[in-house]
Amino acid sequence: MIGGIFPVFNKEISSTSTFESEPPGVKCAGFDLRAFRWTQVMIFAIEEINNDPALLPNISLGYRILNSCASPTNTLRAALTLASRPEEIHLTSPCPPAISALIAESGSSQSLAVAGTLGPFQVPIVSYFSTCACLSDRAKYPTFFRTIPSDYFQAKALAALVKRFGWQWIGAIQSDNDYGRNGILAFTEEVKKLGVCVAFVGTVLRTYTMDKILDVVEMIKKSTVKVILAFVPEGDFYPLMKEVVKQNITGIQWIASEAWITAPRPSTPEIYQAFGGALGFVVQKMAIPNLKPFLTGINPYTDPSAAFVKNFWEIMVTDQLQRVNFRNQFGDNVFFDVNGDPPASYDIINWQLKDGQVPTSVCSNVCPVGTRTAQIKGKPTCCFDCITCADGTIANSTADCTPCPQEYWSNERKDECIPKSVEFLTYHEPMGTAITVISLLGASLSLATMMTYIRYRETPVIKASNSELSCFLLFSLFLCFLCPLTFLGRPTVWTCMLRHTAFGVTFALCISCVLGKTIVVVTAFKATIPGNKVAGKFGPAQQRIIVCFCTLIQIVICVLWLTLKPPFPDMVFKYSNKKIILECNTGSEAAFYAVLGYIGILAIICLVLAFLARKLPDNFNEAKFITFSMLIFCAVWITFIPAYVSSPGKFTVAVEIFAILSSAFGLLLSIFAPKCYIILIKPEKNTKKNLMGNNKKI
Repeated sequence: MIGGIFPVFNKEISSTSTFESEPPGVKCAGFDLRAFRWTQVMIFAIEEINNDPALLPNISLGYRILNSCASPTNTLRAALTLASRPEEIHLTSPCPPAISALIAESGSSQSLAVAGTLGPFQVPIVSYFSTCACLSDRAKYPTFFRTIPSDYFQAKALAALVKRFGWQWIGAIQSDNDYGRNGILAFTEEVKKLGVCVAFVGTVLRTYTMDKILDVVEMIKKSTVKVILAFVPEGDFYPLMKEVVKQNITGIQWIASEAWITAPRPSTPEIYQAFGGALGFVVQKMAIPNLKPFLTGINPYTDPSAAFVKNFWEIMVTDQLQRVNFRNQFGDNVFFDVNGDPPASYDIINWQLKDGQVPTSVCSNVCPVGTRTAQIKGKPTCCFDCITCADGTIANSTADCTPCPQEYWSNERKDECIPKSVEFLTYHEPMGTAITVISLLGASLSLATMMTYIRYRETPVIKASNSELSCFLLFSLFLCFLCPLTFLGRPTVWTCMLRHTAFGVTFALCISCVLGKTIVVVTAFKATIPGNKVAGKFGPAQQRIIVCFCTLIQIVICVLWLTLKPPFPDMVFKYSNKKIILECNTGSEAAFYAVLGYIGILAIICLVLAFLARKLPDNFNEAKFITFSMLIFCAVWITFIPAYVSSPGKFTVAVEIFAILSSAFGLLLSIFAPKCYIILIKPEKNTKKNLMGNNKKI
């Protein structure tokens, strides 16, 4: 004896009366043609087995089929009824008093109830439509089997389907039972791995009040999703279907679980306008030989007591057939369609959109290039804002902003890294042109002064100011004025080594000559004191030795600098985000400041000596001029250091050039301008008598 439980009537009505082939105390409505066909296929299979002696020799199969009303409670009541000893069977009957196996049930919740109850009694239970993955637990349900895959595979397939069409923002409807809850849970876990977000999960059940159904409808209307998965049996989904149609909610691409994707009601003209084009997976089917003649041969007169046949014919011959219109796309009544899988004319999907295009369903559109995704607090990961990338970063094909390489910067659209502009002090810019002009002017004045000194070298003024040291000094000033030219243009290895060492050596030579002149002035007037022979000990040879020795020390410092840690061209990024400053790195700051410090020491010695000789006769004011020139020199280089440290970029170079030119012009004008004035403008004062006359006043 094989028991069968089917939801032939899928709506329970509270009543104490009984209904044909139902457990006592239950009344159901809503005849389901598909469930009735399941009962007929079971009967057909049993008759085929009984008619073939080779299948089960000496064994005859019988059956008892009850309606479950699609309710776990009624299913369990029916299962217990089938498993118990029927009262109408006598002990002398050759038939076993109870079922040997049970075919049940379509709903997962119903199967869970039956499997959990009859499993400990080793009653085999075979389900034909329960897909909940929870039923695969062999420890809990050791005698449960099924002829349909579990929802574990369906969930993976549905997730892959969603990913295939690029839907990242979807809604979900579940039935308030094990089938719906477990199915949505498995699906949610799968789509999370694929970066898909579930916007909402609505819960329905055929016994829900209309208020609960309307809450789910409002949830759908308020959401921005365009794709909704419904993991519900047809009976539980139908109340929501009718309300969706009633409120004219269209434009939703529905994804169906196997429980309703092949159900007849979504294909009716009433429901199709909102649910047409739904996508889902079905179990592969094959045509069953001789089944169609068996179905068309169902006759209430053949066996008046046959379960549900009377109800079936009432449906088939009354006006409900036209009103319900259970027909498929090929014109055959669904009940009598026993073909296998549908043909391939299904390659064309009837999308819900008017233009027939694949719908899009995202919470937030893909961020355009140049922006990055910013998660919205309290919302799923699929919902985000697009924020423009920060300067120096770009976003082209990714959702994140990536920094540009150090030598590049982002363009205005923040989608491409472009090379930074290179900046250095050039000859062509106004500052570079001005420096070039001033440098050449200073060099020209130095040469002109030297030519004047050579031309008038026999005059008293020139002789009195030590013409040899003066020419050395003018030559060194000429070189000092040319030094700024090495600071212009793109820095190279050679120009970087040249600019600092040339500056250090030429200024050391310059100050050494000034120091020699200062010593000459001091010793010349010390010689006027009777018995003082200092002047005789400081002749031209001693002057040359002082100049060469003092300059040689600076040369040694520069050679060590170039040997151990020389200056080199360097790219500086700290001053500007969009520019690369090319400058000469000093290499060794200690060596750089040693060069400056040595020049400063020479300048201070000159200043002190000249200051001591400041009260010499006014007409021979060499010491006063040297003192004044050294004051200018020291002031310039004292202010240079903080300005050099704080100046950004190429202005650092400009500050150093300014210090060089200022100190050079200070020396040139302070020491040589008064004498040139006398030589060229007041030649009458350029006489020995004029000089000696003033000396006698001492």
